[in-house]
Amino acid sequence: MLDATNRSGGTATVSPPAAATELAAPAVAAGPSLSRAGFAVRCTRAALSPYARLSLLLVLLAGAAAGVLAFEPQRLLTHGWPPQLGGAAAAVVFAAAYGLCTVAFVPRPLLNLAAGALFGSGLGVGTALAGTVLGAGLAFGLGRMLGQEALRPLLRGRWLKAADGQLSRHGFRSMMAARLFPGVPFWAANYCAAVSRMGWLPFLLATALGSIPNTAAYAVAGARASAPTSPAFLIAMACIAIPALVGTVVAWRKRHQLRAG
Repeated sequence: MLDATNRSGGTATVSPPAAATELAAPAVAAGPSLSRAGFAVRCTRAALSPYARLSLLLVLLAGAAAGVLAFEPQRLLTHGWPPQLGGAAAAVVFAAAYGLCTVAFVPRPLLNLAAGALFGSGLGVGTALAGTVLGAGLAFGLGRMLGQEALRPLLRGRWLKAADGQLSRHGFRSMMAARLFPGVPFWAANYCAAVSRMGWLPFLLATALGSIPNTAAYAVAGARASAPTSPAFLIAMACIAIPALVGTVVAWRKRHQLRAG
């Protein structure tokens, strides 16, 4: 400590080391908090990174598939709908379950047959279409939020680039074709569209319109399964077989066009 006497006889006290210590104390105290904040920021960035989100998507899909294997939704075709539910409530619950099952890779033909068998032709078609659009929207949203950023850099092959360009530039037309002509699995079309730059509206609209013929055919077949020789059942089976054949021919031609290009 240094003492100095001024002209009036007073004494002034100056303590530079103490002042320096007081100024340094907040910085020392803030050091651990800043370190903890930096660690939290790094953890948040790692959790929100593209590959972390993709891993979360894979875990969610694996869990959904395991849930489907445990609950066995195909039992609806043999055991019927729970008697506690009926009418509009049963249709709403079935549509929601339909959408969740499609996200978990349950084949739509099985669900469409169940819709027709449980609710008849008219209500079965409407319920199955509602579940179709719901499931497609869920899958598209999950793929877009959790998988697109990580998967787009992997689109390097010629076929992958061509498919991505087709979906991104001609989203409605491409998705309409995928829905009208069976051959591309429903879940695969959903997640491929999510990785591309296709918009929400073209995707959902093409899904709703393009799924009508196939969904109606399977639902009618399910409703008329007890009379396999009836005209309605035979027409429904023809509506299932003809688009499948046309889709096979179109896929074969597209494959040769891609090879030639």
